[in-house]
Amino acid sequence: MKLLVLGGTKNLGRHVVEVALADGHQVTLFNRRLTNPGLFPSVEKLVGKRSDPVALATGEWDAVIDMSGFLVHDLRRSIEVLSGRVGHYTFMSTIGVYASRTTPGMTEDAALQPWPSGAVEDEFSMDIYEVSKAKAEGLLAVAFGERMSAVRSGFVVGPYNPDFGNWGEALATGKALECAARPEQPIQYLDARDLAAFLVRLSVDGRGGAFNAVSESTTMSALAEAWRSVVPGSLPVDWDPSEDRFHLTHDGLFQLDNRKALAAGLVVRPAEESARACVEWIRAGNTPPPPPH
Repeated sequence: MKLLVLGGTKNLGRHVVEVALADGHQVTLFNRRLTNPGLFPSVEKLVGKRSDPVALATGEWDAVIDMSGFLVHDLRRSIEVLSGRVGHYTFMSTIGVYASRTTPGMTEDAALQPWPSGAVEDEFSMDIYEVSKAKAEGLLAVAFGERMSAVRSGFVVGPYNPDFGNWGEALATGKALECAARPEQPIQYLDARDLAAFLVRLSVDGRGGAFNAVSESTTMSALAEAWRSVVPGSLPVDWDPSEDRFHLTHDGLFQLDNRKALAAGLVVRPAEESARACVEWIRAGNTPPPPPH
């Protein structure tokens, strides 16, 4: 099928394009061509800004996978330009859209964060990143109905991605894993390759709705031990580092119900596989990007 990917040249987006191409789909990329412009030389590339998507004024696609929708203003422009010319709209969202931070077992029907009074739709800030995603979901649902899916994910691990990259670097270089979160802190994550495959699958299947694309809930200590197991003789975890890379304070956001996503085809590989891939990628000379926060 014909897939339009908004973004697609860094972090998770790279995996999405790789999966789509491996599955035999015809891919078109739309981005500013500022990050890794030489990637995917055989793919059609449309260059432009989300705020002024002139390059998207023509053409039709069976589905669009939106990896770069951050500003509400830009999502309004995407709706305006693409309505009637794409079959399905898959939106990369975040578990941060949920209003509650303490409720365990939340399904996709749980209340979302409201748009704050006085917030600006066309200025990006991490302070309104989560509420912007929530509002964008609502706008897209109105515009596309059942032809829209919102994929809510949290930590995304593996090659090209920043999350837990410091753990990969530590294991690859013989240093101790650092974690400022308490050992019993709940955590959910997903391998970037599994998330990318799920995004493509939803787009191909045309399945609508919201999905908690996360692993089963575990603890930071259990996850750390899974990572340490891939490098025999690795040092014990440092639970009191000078830097907090995780900023984990909301237990409810990492005890989400993922049954709907699993039923829709989400596959979650073992944590050890993700850790091993990350370590091998770093040992091959790569460096994880810095965290966005």
